[in-house]
Amino acid sequence: GWLAVFFLEMLLYAVGTAFIVLVLTKERTLRMHKTAALTDPLTGLFNRRGLIEAARDMAERNARKLGKPVAVLAFDLDHFKSINNRFGHAVGDDVLKLFASIANTSLRLTDFVARYGGEEFAAIMPGTLEEGMVVAERVRAAFETAARTVSGRYLAATVSVGVAAHPTAANIDALLARADTALYVAKANGRNRVESEYAAVDTERAAAILAAA
Repeated sequence: GWLAVFFLEMLLYAVGTAFIVLVLTKERTLRMHKTAALTDPLTGLFNRRGLIEAARDMAERNARKLGKPVAVLAFDLDHFKSINNRFGHAVGDDVLKLFASIANTSLRLTDFVARYGGEEFAAIMPGTLEEGMVVAERVRAAFETAARTVSGRYLAATVSVGVAAHPTAANIDALLARADTALYVAKANGRNRVESEYAAVDTERAAAILAAA
């Protein structure tokens, strides 16, 4: 009798262990698929969907406690299509990965950076417009220094940045649109610079730059 009980317990243990392993494997697979869906494969950064989810998490945290306002930084690598055309897409990919690394290491653990696609990136961080401008300038200056030479080629690559801020991250799409407008001003005013959403456009210089682009 006790042998029968022993074998029954062993059978139940084996079945239970197999079930637990199956559940854990399924959860791991789901996490891997979710991570892949939120991540840009070239740079390892969030993609746009990942950034939107990060913004929602930030908005929920701010709703539970009185936190800082939220700043959004919009980045666009200057003359990136020209880099691809002159040096090839492999060098262009190295430039993108370099910028991703610099942006990621220049931000805090509470900040998030993402690649939208192409040469466009964005970051979201708890902080005021002034704090966002400081971080944006730090990224811009670090990239200008690091991207003088990439993959053995002299590129002198630079980045333009637009910054916007709001008391909450509730409407992240509107905040991103405001940062994009500031980014356009940075491009129009000469590139390789940081502009806030309240910056003015130098219309004569903008016309000359955009005509030559």
